[in-house]
Amino acid sequence: MAKYEFKLPDIGEGVVEGEIVMWHVEVGTIVNEDDALVDVMTDKATVTIPSPINGTVAALSGDIGDMVAVGTTLISFDTDQSGEEIEDSGSENISEPEVVPEPVVIPEPVIVPEPVVIPEPVVVPEPVVVPEPVIVTKSESIPSSKSKKVLASPAVRRRAREIGINLSTINGTGPAGRVRHSDLDAYVAADGAVGVQQINTIIMKREDVKEVKVVGLRRKIAEQMVISKRTIPHFSYFEEIDVTELEKLRQTLNATRDNTQPKLTYLPFIMLALSKIMPQHPECNARYDDQANVVSRFGAIHLGIATQTERGLYVPVVKHVEVMDVWQAAAEMQRVTGSVRNGTASLDELSGSTFTITSLGRDGGLGATPIINHPEVAILGVHNAREMPVVRSGNIVIRRIMNVSSSFDHRVVDGADGAALIQNLKKMLETPALIFV
Repeated sequence: MAKYEFKLPDIGEGVVEGEIVMWHVEVGTIVNEDDALVDVMTDKATVTIPSPINGTVAALSGDIGDMVAVGTTLISFDTDQSGEEIEDSGSENISEPEVVPEPVVIPEPVIVPEPVVIPEPVVVPEPVVVPEPVIVTKSESIPSSKSKKVLASPAVRRRAREIGINLSTINGTGPAGRVRHSDLDAYVAADGAVGVQQINTIIMKREDVKEVKVVGLRRKIAEQMVISKRTIPHFSYFEEIDVTELEKLRQTLNATRDNTQPKLTYLPFIMLALSKIMPQHPECNARYDDQANVVSRFGAIHLGIATQTERGLYVPVVKHVEVMDVWQAAAEMQRVTGSVRNGTASLDELSGSTFTITSLGRDGGLGATPIINHPEVAILGVHNAREMPVVRSGNIVIRRIMNVSSSFDHRVVDGADGAALIQNLKKMLETPALIFV
């Protein structure tokens, strides 16, 4: 039986090393040619490396999270083929590894809100009362409800049941011997009863610790966040936007849409509003190369849409929003966010953004400080819209209010410029007809 050393192949595009993010085999696994062996992440992509031969895995080199150089031995095989046969077959049959593009990442989450699932109400049964054992002697008998009627309020009776006290054993201090809460407190303080509830609420201290190694996409996210926060001096700006009229328009359009048109959320309107006002704020639709000290301001509106998936946070891009209508923007947003969720997004769909929108949907809260998607210079955070009392013309009325949070790169965007962008967006969303003029 021959030995074969399988080495990390040249993945191309100038890649000299990669990180092991997943093993598909273990020692003793019998593999066939083209079976998946290992996933390796580079700065450009995640690559699934296939087997060039048939054989049995004899040894693995490297753990998940290890960086390995091109040409380093990854797996040792036991095989019936000779070394020359392996070289010949490998040169002819090794298939190109599957390349999954790696995203640009930011720490803010999900764009398309998931439906809220309301759980069925849980019926909690009343605790079973275990009465204290009573020892009967010649000189005493067990009190019964017939021989002694206890006076007590329903609240006192319920509390007595919960802590396992027989009210007939307590001498009440209230009028006509009525048992009060203070009587129960005195009884318990005197160790007269140890209730079932007290026993059931004993909580054991926990000392367990689980260590989770940061590898793969989570490591890339961490690195990207460090770059963004270390190199970009953020300033954040918050505003409330009255979207009452926008909500009416949204509901009207959804009620009249046909089967080919997607259901509208607030995001397509925000996307179109941004595309309308960005020509007035070119400093915000830009990227900053801090090595070359060059700011590139873009005429095209390429909006990154932060999207949470089971594999981590991705930022697919809706390109050229400036030429779209609201239905096209909604459809394209759903298409690119869907592609990252099912793992089919291309490198082109994950790159090229000039401005990013992030939202937590219904979990949006009141405010946040979103981290800029480096090397962009601005980001918009959208929060949950809610009904609130507001003052209009001296009267208190109910309006639908949505908060927005924004962050800007203070090296190239002044505070007044960032605030002007958000105020212009506020005007567009509060008077939605302006979006379509």
